[in-house]
Order: sequence, then structure tokens, then C-alpha cells
Amino acid sequence: MLKYFKNKTFLAGIILFGLILLFMTAGLIHTPFNPNEICPEGKLLAPSKTHLLGTDNLGRDVLSRIMAGTRISILLGFCVMIFGLVSGLILGSISGWFGGTADIIVMKLINTQMAFPGILLALMLTAVFQPNIKITFLSLCIMSIPRFARMTRACYIKYRNSLFVQAAKARGAGNFRIMYIHILPNIISELLVTATTSFSMAILSESGLSYLGLGVQPPHPSFGRMLNDAQHYIFTNPAGVLIPLSFLCLLVSGINLIGDGISQVNRK
Repeated sequence: MLKYFKNKTFLAGIILFGLILLFMTAGLIHTPFNPNEICPEGKLLAPSKTHLLGTDNLGRDVLSRIMAGTRISILLGFCVMIFGLVSGLILGSISGWFGGTADIIVMKLINTQMAFPGILLALMLTAVFQPNIKITFLSLCIMSIPRFARMTRACYIKYRNSLFVQAAKARGAGNFRIMYIHILPNIISELLVTATTSFSMAILSESGLSYLGLGVQPPHPSFGRMLNDAQHYIFTNPAGVLIPLSFLCLLVSGINLIGDGISQVNRK
């Protein structure tokens, strides 16, 4: 683990993401105001001692809403990443290790899913159900599977005829033991890089869906929801757009830097 902290890119990502996590944790303990409290007489206020980042078009404290929105984005992104990792690992390992019919069936399913853009999938689900955070979560989980499955499949194909696998077979090891005890530890670094990419993509996708009104619903805060509310006042209150956008960029940049750092260390 220490070798990663010696990488400047990884270290910069950890620091940046750590600051965002610290900011989010502070919001769990205390927020200056109720994130959803409407104050008509305090609309579109500039940053001040009372409201450090100003207020939005309904008089809600921007700092408090960003604290709450960060929590939603990170929690949703993390859950989507875990779902994609577990599901993709299972499907990819079966496909890559056994090959044949199993490989054909799994890859047909993966390729079929990839033919539907994420936004289109969300629109389809919204047409059947009411738009809410559960539909957003379901859409993003389905979108996250192919990335992990394809990467895992490629790694298992790479290692299934390697010497250490042949040695394990000679000792009588079963398929499950070889797949998840012998091969899996060798692809952890690739999984971590894919996980950071999936994490950041889930956060960006959630923000995009919320911006379109398909994700987090009012009055709950989200980066996309805040950008949607603030876009009508971009010339009179540009901070309403720039502040949540800056936090979103910092969050995603921190995660991507961690992934880039891991990738750089693994290539050495």
C-alpha cells in the first residue's frame, strides 16, 4: 500500500477526496441550516457571514445543501460501484473461466445491455415508474455491470492457462478455489482502477439524471438538481451555478486521480 502513497497522482487524489469526505462528515454532524428550509425573504443572497456560500432561488442555504448533496452523491456512487463490482466479477469470472456456452450467453447479455444508453434506460424506467432516487439507483446499477464484467472476463482469459493455475489444478483445486482464491488476487489492481472509474461515472450520471429531473427529486438536494434550479439565474447569481459545479468537479477529480495513480503504479 505504501507504494501507492509514493505516487504523487494517487496522493493528490487521496488528499482531495479525503477533504470532500471530511466536508461530508461535517454535514452529517451539523449543517448551518436545514438544507430544505425555504426562506422567501432571503432569496439569491450573496455569500456572507450568515450564509457562507449564499442562498438559492428559494432562500435555502447553499452550503447546507451541498453538504447534504455530497452525502447523497457519494453514498449512491459507492453503492453502485459495489453492485457493479460484485455482479460484474461473478459474470465476468464465469464467462472468462468456463468459456464456451457460458461465455456466449454472458457476453450476449452484456452486449445487449450496452446497446442501451444509460439516459435511455432511465427514461424507459421512468415511463413505467415515477422518477425517484430508487429508479436512478436501479438504472446506474445496471449501467455499471458491463465495465466490470468485460474487464474481469479479459483477466480470467489471460490467467486461466497460466502456470500457477496449472499447478493448482495438479494439486486438485476445484474451479471455485482457482477462480476466487488463486486468480482473483492477481486482478485486484485492475478491479480497483475500474472501481474508481465506475464510482466517478455513477456520480456524474446521477448528477446528469437529476439535472434532467429523473434523479433526486425536490426538495432533496443533489448537484444536478442544484444546477437545474440555478441555471435560470446564472447571470444574476452566477455563484449558484459555479459553487455546486466546483464541488462536483473536485469530487470527481479526486476519485479519478486515485484511479490514475493506481494505474501508474501498476504499470511500473
